[in-house]
Amino acid sequence: MADGERRMLFDTRGRRKNVIRVVYVILAVLMGGSLFLTVGPFNLSEIVGTGGGGDAVDVFHEQEERFEEKLAKEPDNEALLLSLTRARIGAGQAQTDTDPQTGRLGVPPPEAQEDYDEAIESWNRYLKLAGDEASPSGAVLVAQTYFGLAEGGSVSFADVQENLEIALSAQRIAAKAQPNPGSLSNLAIYEYFNGNFEEGDKAAKQALAGIPKAQAKEAKKQLDEFRKNAKTYVAQSERFAKAEEQAGGGASPGEFQNPFGGFGTGTPGAPAE
Repeated sequence: MADGERRMLFDTRGRRKNVIRVVYVILAVLMGGSLFLTVGPFNLSEIVGTGGGGDAVDVFHEQEERFEEKLAKEPDNEALLLSLTRARIGAGQAQTDTDPQTGRLGVPPPEAQEDYDEAIESWNRYLKLAGDEASPSGAVLVAQTYFGLAEGGSVSFADVQENLEIALSAQRIAAKAQPNPGSLSNLAIYEYFNGNFEEGDKAAKQALAGIPKAQAKEAKKQLDEFRKNAKTYVAQSERFAKAEEQAGGGASPGEFQNPFGGFGTGTPGAPAE
């Protein structure tokens, strides 16, 4: 699917018969890739285009160069900035390995991390120009990519926190533009993992209101499980932050993996207290 043709994963386009099927697919995907729960495999590359090898990297980098050349002449061109963001994310994904069983992103090599960092730089430039008219599909791409990096590709506590914040900020844009059960479900999950439980509950309630009553019970059960996992994450992250502060900061990736159950290793975390 071409970047310009990307659609929100939960955009039912009025076809209500697909709402529950899509909601279940995405909840299953996120359940499989959540920070503290692994329930069956899924391939993140099928959702956000992760992977692709050296040829794909070259293609994306060539696109970047073309967009950058054009932006030098048209620095306020919103479409170019959005395309540049997509190209940079594509380049990062093409260089980042994924677990074939869980679909979790691995730790990006330095070259890929540079692409991800530059993608946020161009995305922020784009947002300043686009304002309330920002692309929902672009926001979904950013949200999914950086949530994926938070759960599997982060090597420090600070990285996880930053990636979760990026994912939430982008998902808020997507859900505001297209408030359907799927976008609101994702918003609830991202709010939870950022410690915003009141906001997450509000988004979850809105999402469930758009699902037929017969299926809403199961959807609520899954969202409740995410909330529980997020409580565990927030509690553990607070303990880790406190311990890091007392130790003077600078925890290594290995030290980081112990309290959090091993981000990027596929190891589930401790159960919620």
